[in-house]
Amino acid sequence: MKPYQSWGRCCAAEQRVQPLTWRFDRLPATESGQTLLPYGLGRSYGDVCLNDGGVIVPTESLDHFIDLDPATGIVSCEAGVTLAQLLELVVPQGWFLPVTPGTKFVTLGGAIANDVHGKNHHVAGTMGCHVRQFELLRSDGSRHVCSTTENEAYFKATIAGLGLTGLITRVELQLKPIRTANIEKESIRFENLDAFMTLSRDSDATWEYTVAWLDCLARGSALGRGIFYRGRHSEEETTDSLAPGKARHQLRIPIDAPAFILNRVTLGLFNAFYYHRQRQRQHHEVVDYAPFFYPLDGIQDWNRLYGKKGFYQFQCVVPEAEVDAMPELLSRIAKSGQGSFLAVIKQFGDRVSPGMLSFPRPGITLALDFANRGSRTRRLLGELEDIVVAAGGALYPAKDALMKPASYAAFYPQQESFSQYIDPAFSSSFWRRVTAGKTMTA
Repeated sequence: MKPYQSWGRCCAAEQRVQPLTWRFDRLPATESGQTLLPYGLGRSYGDVCLNDGGVIVPTESLDHFIDLDPATGIVSCEAGVTLAQLLELVVPQGWFLPVTPGTKFVTLGGAIANDVHGKNHHVAGTMGCHVRQFELLRSDGSRHVCSTTENEAYFKATIAGLGLTGLITRVELQLKPIRTANIEKESIRFENLDAFMTLSRDSDATWEYTVAWLDCLARGSALGRGIFYRGRHSEEETTDSLAPGKARHQLRIPIDAPAFILNRVTLGLFNAFYYHRQRQRQHHEVVDYAPFFYPLDGIQDWNRLYGKKGFYQFQCVVPEAEVDAMPELLSRIAKSGQGSFLAVIKQFGDRVSPGMLSFPRPGITLALDFANRGSRTRRLLGELEDIVVAAGGALYPAKDALMKPASYAAFYPQQESFSQYIDPAFSSSFWRRVTAGKTMTA
């Protein structure tokens, strides 16, 4: 039987599975005291996609396309359609996702429920900014078409609503036009955090996609060093300009890696190699969109690299006015020796999402993985969380497994008004943890 877990593999949950067959089905009945939660592909890292003691409703069967207008780029499909399936359909017709996270193996419904963001947040905002409407199925059997002009309150509550307001059955999304499927890409090596900030400010004005990899173990004058990536859709057309992302030979991690593989020494060596492998400071090339947006999708089951105990991901945003919190975060991580080879930093823009509980806000976002070393790792993540609270920032629920209720209340003061839109039959492990103070063991 397929395991229904989260991508970080560090949160345990016992839950019944009741999939839907058609989008016109009613939601499954539950036993007394049990709750429901939609489940896409489980690419959330913590417990936001889990419902310990309850029922999850996989949406894999809701994978049908309804309509695509090739003239306007408006696509209508069921909420279980993945971003990978969507790209296969629309790229050959000159359209692309308006916003995409770092994996295409997520459902559109999940992308809306977590209001995903990407490398172009500074110009395009979140996925929710491009949703025209959706249908919301509630546990009482009612169906509501939600948009900015119809059932607007539920529209705003469901975008970034963590799957708690009901089940999204179908979505209408505005795509963005492209001339080719290739990306003009530049890679620039930078020496420290100040250099990143300068590159980011200069690049955001003329480049649609910007993000940077960080050597999270660098210290001293090299604190925050890394490689800055910026890109934009190429305008140079060729005979296969609009071919879907070119198939790549996929590696696969067949077993859980031994815990000793990821340690301070091996991570330090990898990060130093990755930083210095680009000999020249700046490199320009034209690449297929797939490796630019989805480098890890070429490695099946890459989460097994962290061993059988799984890993935690930490993603925060801090206001630019409190950017001094970023060196503090990086120094704490470097000192701990618990960083990872997957650390990214980006500057968010000021476009406001319609989502009531949306995570992105103007400032600097940092995301990285931590192999689960038990109490040692949880203690470090608690310290990082406290720094973010003091800076007036926020953590991303889609990546979280440990956030404290008091922190969540500080990060998302809108939760009180949001709670009135929660479907009474819906809940999640995450929501119970951050609103009732229940801690999930890992």
